[in-house]
Amino acid sequence: MMTNIRKAVVIGSGVMGSGIAAHLANVGIKTLLLDIVPHVLTEDDRKKGLTEDSLSFRNKFARTAKESMLKAKPSPLYSREDIDLISVGNIDDHLSQISDADWIIEVIVENLQAKQELFRKIEQYWNPGTIVSSNTSGVSIEAMVEQCQEPFRKCFLGTHFFNPPRYMKLLEIIPHPDTEPQIISFMKEFSETKLGRGVVIAKDTPNFIANRIGTYGLMVTIEEMLKRELTVEQVDELTGTVLGRPKSATFRTLDMVGLDTFVSVANNVYENVADEAEKAVFQVPDFLQQMVKARMLGDKTRRGFYQKIRNEKGTDIQVLDYNELQYRSKLKPSFPSLEQAKSMKKLPEKIRTLLFTKDVAGEFAWAITKRVLLYSANKIPEIADDLVAIDQAMKWGFNWELGPFELWDALGVRESVARMKQEGEVIPTWVDAMLESGQASFYTKEKQQTFYITLSGDMSSIQESEKIIHLAKLKEQNNIIFKNSGASLIDIGDDVACLEFHSPNNAIGADIIQMVNRSLDEVSKNYRGLVIGNQGKNFCVGANLMMLLMEAQDENWFEIEQIVKAFQDMTMAVKYFEKPVVAAPFAMTLGGGTEICLPTASIQAAAETYMGLVEVGVGLIPGGGGNKELLLRNIESVDVDGVVDLQPFVNRTFEAIGMAKVSTSAKDAKSLGILTYKDRTSVNKEHLLYDAKQNVLALSASGFKPRQPKKIRVVGAPGEAVMKLGIYQMKCSGYISEHDEKIAKKLAHVLAGGDIAANSYVTEQYLLDLEREAFISLCGEIKTQQRIQHMLLKGKPLRN
Repeated sequence: MMTNIRKAVVIGSGVMGSGIAAHLANVGIKTLLLDIVPHVLTEDDRKKGLTEDSLSFRNKFARTAKESMLKAKPSPLYSREDIDLISVGNIDDHLSQISDADWIIEVIVENLQAKQELFRKIEQYWNPGTIVSSNTSGVSIEAMVEQCQEPFRKCFLGTHFFNPPRYMKLLEIIPHPDTEPQIISFMKEFSETKLGRGVVIAKDTPNFIANRIGTYGLMVTIEEMLKRELTVEQVDELTGTVLGRPKSATFRTLDMVGLDTFVSVANNVYENVADEAEKAVFQVPDFLQQMVKARMLGDKTRRGFYQKIRNEKGTDIQVLDYNELQYRSKLKPSFPSLEQAKSMKKLPEKIRTLLFTKDVAGEFAWAITKRVLLYSANKIPEIADDLVAIDQAMKWGFNWELGPFELWDALGVRESVARMKQEGEVIPTWVDAMLESGQASFYTKEKQQTFYITLSGDMSSIQESEKIIHLAKLKEQNNIIFKNSGASLIDIGDDVACLEFHSPNNAIGADIIQMVNRSLDEVSKNYRGLVIGNQGKNFCVGANLMMLLMEAQDENWFEIEQIVKAFQDMTMAVKYFEKPVVAAPFAMTLGGGTEICLPTASIQAAAETYMGLVEVGVGLIPGGGGNKELLLRNIESVDVDGVVDLQPFVNRTFEAIGMAKVSTSAKDAKSLGILTYKDRTSVNKEHLLYDAKQNVLALSASGFKPRQPKKIRVVGAPGEAVMKLGIYQMKCSGYISEHDEKIAKKLAHVLAGGDIAANSYVTEQYLLDLEREAFISLCGEIKTQQRIQHMLLKGKPLRN
């Protein structure tokens, strides 16, 4: 029985193969990446002196794929160092090396015969018990290995990753009829915990779950667009965030996926389903086929439904007129129902407003939504055993906020079904039966447990991992200890409390500072430790800039100093608290969000955490102790004897803050000095709060002792001069503005420890006082206020 995967082999080094190999390396799995031997030497190969026997030539496809990982944007790697876990080879020379692998993944061309031939070769070197899988997006799992022996088939299954593997949560596991149940269970647990995937179990049907429903939705969207003569930009406006879909909506999504890929996926269903009405939906329209022939494939060919044109004004995004296959300037769509829907606060209200308004936009949105809902209901149990798998697949694979059945509940099942019947639609028998039984929704909540309806009409509870903590559910169970407008302290069990931010954008203001202090008092008396975490879109994007700007414009310097001092005092209280405090950051953790994490006993970061002290972007420096804490993280591990030259480590801190560096992952945050050896990472974001709680319990059980204050050696005035020389050179070279120079000098003064002798020892409070003085003085600068205002209005920095 497999208990872990330490070594993997990925066969096929294309976009998906290299992406999967990169993600395996991300999580510490040694990976061998194989591909075919090139057919012929190119002229470039010959110039390099290569022959057909040269290993560099024979490994060329896998080698170049590995090299491309370091250049790709967004990066498939958590850290550049992860590339060292990937080795390369070719199928002809190195296939025998699969014998010592724990997992072999096939990611070659979507051709049944090619896959069958490869699996017969793999079986020759296969070590019994080794898991073998295919990353196919729709080719029959059973047919691939029909000529292989039963022991091999027992270890075989489909593992369909979504592109790009690092960032897309969904993994569809498709068992073969002979797959051992324990292998399915192991792969589900391993994929959720180690790879951070959201796993659904799919059936061996064309395109499985997400691509079956998603492609159907895209095809009916195009069909209804043509019927109503809507434009590309109108459809994208109506099928994006207002319906709970990504901003890329329909056609921007297709440009990202690649039109050739989309057509191939649609054709796969067309060729493999028997129902004529269903086949008709998946028949690719003529204009799409013409686009593929003309290489109008989307981002990969720089033109698809949209294209960027450079002109004297900069970049102009043009849109396709699908009747003429010519590009034109975009027009802003305007529909009464759309504007009304956008004004609603909550997504269900937006969707109901749009779909139940009788105008062109509302009728279009209703038509495509209705068809997707009915199709999804009709595909159970063909593609999945239950509706939960379909909802999860669409949320994790297509980034929908609501799955089809969640969306149907939001619309009102009884009301929408009545309308469907009026329009002559045939309702799936099990949905009609549900309504006749008095059950009016697909999901219900009872005693803090969520249930869903099955095809037989019974209610079944959704089974979730014990590693998933839902703060909203805990609040429903009256686990709130106390709260205010900015945060809540919640009992998450085992004598651990969690401080949840819920201010707008989780921005830190006086309300959150007050709650942190109050939470520390409560935990001191009644709990083993504290987690600082939430389940918003981002952990925290910084301090409340609007409040700061208003105070600065009114010249309320005393009030600003009070709030900054309160922030500093709060972070110091966290740092020296008697019980373990663990921060659980994820996604954007910027400015004050990073500052509240740095002084904790440990940081349990989601793998996808983007941390950084970015205050210079709004004309400031960190004001909540971030300068001091990042400086300490850079020098504490090296300044053990008081004689090491600190300047390189101070410079490193200066660069990280002065250049507003933001990590591209939790691993990258370690390379920036933001995270250290005592901090941990959770690959599965849904397990983050559980892991942070376990971190608290482990620290408590090991006899946690709070830190003791100690003095800090600083580089003083000579070190400040070194930094100022670099600032001067940057200014003379035109890299920074005059105001950038002023900010950088303030930062250098703080990090150097002020105008004192080199190697002086100072207290933390001394550095905090320098920081606060610099912060408040910058608040008084007109150009800083302009930067803050521009960020609030435009969402991007102003260089003034």
